[in-house]
Amino acid sequence: MDEITKLDKFVVSPFKQEIELEQVDYEAGFTSLRIKIRERSRFTIFDVDTQTAEYWGNALINWANDQKQKGDSK
Repeated sequence: MDEITKLDKFVVSPFKQEIELEQVDYEAGFTSLRIKIRERSRFTIFDVDTQTAEYWGNALINWANDQKQKGDSK
């Protein structure tokens, strides 16, 4: 049976989306990161591998750092 471990859950401002992160360990011997996004009654679910999670995470960090730099220069 697959095993699901809850990692984090938070609400994003200002649009109030609820994001939940879970680790899914599959009986077949691999692991993925499950990202659940809830907007009112609508759900979006992504299951991503390690490489995709790393790429996506780095893209988010790079974007946040760029925004901070823009804010510092104003």
